[in-house]
Amino acid sequence: MKKRLLSLTLATAMMFSLAGCRGAEPAATTAAPESTTTAAADTDTPESDSAETEAPAAAAGNFKIGIITGTASQGDEEITQANKMKEKYGDMIVTSTYPDNFTTETETVISNTVAMASDPDVKAIIWCQAIPGTAAAIDKVRETRPDMIFIVGTPGEDPGVINPKADIVLQVDEPGCGIVIPPQAKKQGAKTMIHYSFPRHMSYALIVARHENLKKYCAEEGIELVDVTAPDPTGDSGITGAQQFILEDVPRQIEKYGKDTVFFTTNCGMQEPLIRSVFENGAIYTLQCCPSPFHAFPAALNIDMAGHEADVDYMMEQLQAKVTEAGMGGRVSTWGVPCNMLFISAGVEYAKKVLEGETDGVVLDEQVLRDTVQACAEEFTPGAKMTLDYYVDDDGNAKENHFLVMSDFVTFE
Repeated sequence: MKKRLLSLTLATAMMFSLAGCRGAEPAATTAAPESTTTAAADTDTPESDSAETEAPAAAAGNFKIGIITGTASQGDEEITQANKMKEKYGDMIVTSTYPDNFTTETETVISNTVAMASDPDVKAIIWCQAIPGTAAAIDKVRETRPDMIFIVGTPGEDPGVINPKADIVLQVDEPGCGIVIPPQAKKQGAKTMIHYSFPRHMSYALIVARHENLKKYCAEEGIELVDVTAPDPTGDSGITGAQQFILEDVPRQIEKYGKDTVFFTTNCGMQEPLIRSVFENGAIYTLQCCPSPFHAFPAALNIDMAGHEADVDYMMEQLQAKVTEAGMGGRVSTWGVPCNMLFISAGVEYAKKVLEGETDGVVLDEQVLRDTVQACAEEFTPGAKMTLDYYVDDDGNAKENHFLVMSDFVTFE
């Protein structure tokens, strides 16, 4: 795979032609049904929508790496991992958060990013989750910092919006999850699937693609898919209202469809009440929207994580104990690798390699990136195997800067 050589001349030109060369492309609604690490080899040279910027000349200690995450109320994994990276690297890492109500506070999202980038020593920014407003923030930063490297995880904007802005995009293979969740749920005894979401999320291309695959493969497995509209946590009722809805609705759905019902929601903030209700009512839980053994399980099941914030082995032991206690053997599963924590860890480690010159002046060295993601995954879960595929748009074009990540299920017996 070719490497993207990034010239100073092009970077300078970008400062004056940003709006003209960052056009959106059609949003994706489908994805290839099979996940293979060699998928791109069957296409012509994959297209890169990433920003064409120069990799800064770097020497160890002459740079900082910024990390932007949400607050703990939207999901504490990202901010926990950001703090872990700061513990590891000290002042080399600077952190910031975006507001909980980011949909109505886009200016704050942008201003916080600009403030981070105003430090000339900050050479790269890792962003997870890359909520709506990320692309606009990147544009604003590049007006004065065309050299900035942006690595974003779990984007909340369509590929046609975020791909031309970020240098690297890392995301769970959401369309692929729509393929693998139904057979896993079938193994767990599911006869019905309740899919909780809301209009804002159902406007995101890859969430729609996952939903389309869920419909198709649930039908193949003989599972009835039921769509339920929940309150948007960024709406008037906030996250509290959305969580309360889940707590009240899960028992209603179980009363109607029975305990052999698997529950799925597209929103991180809804996972905790969903898991709690599933355990209390003996239903089925297959996977989070952002797969991870840490995602919502500790708070939902009252697991003490003090001193074990990133200890996967400890988490798995605790989850197995809770499943056994609840008599739910075989009815609960997740991934063994915490995806959003992985994106932050791999993003920092990869950016550090770029800034220290290990990629020979190239921002996107695909093999180094793949190796870094795999190495970071194994730090969380020894023996873990991650599959990275290119995102492929509706026209069949593989985007070389957008990677979809997949792992295996771990089922608690």
